[in-house]
Amino acid sequence: MFGADKGTPNLLEGKKLSIGIVQARFNEGITDALYAACHGELLKLGVVEKHIVHVKVPGALEVPVALQAMAERDDFDALIALGCIIRGETYHFELVANESGSAVTRLALDYQVPIANAILTVENQEQAVARQEVNGREAARVAVEMAHVIENIG
Repeated sequence: MFGADKGTPNLLEGKKLSIGIVQARFNEGITDALYAACHGELLKLGVVEKHIVHVKVPGALEVPVALQAMAERDDFDALIALGCIIRGETYHFELVANESGSAVTRLALDYQVPIANAILTVENQEQAVARQEVNGREAARVAVEMAHVIENIG
């Protein structure tokens, strides 16, 4: 799959990886739970605590700016975006969801760094609560796996 000389790596082994996490503070109860689940899963996967860098920003639109700063440092094997956008009564939900999502994708492509996007886009608080732990854990797993995939391409 990755070449005979490299063997078949354990794609969920995190002990040699450095991971950056950017967490939006807006809807902080949800994003704190996302972070707790994500951080806990990274540790379970073997990522060393000192190799996890966690920063908080005001909201989902600010997440890509911090991710870009991390990507430019070239110190990280993968990045994780955490946030929560809950639909309101105005067009603002669509703007924030679309712009933050496309910016995260563009950064991953431009910098060729895996970014697990766990910015929840939900209709209400109940949907956010139902997804916070699962999506936090899944973001950690995606980041670790994709770090290995990108490392082993070629």
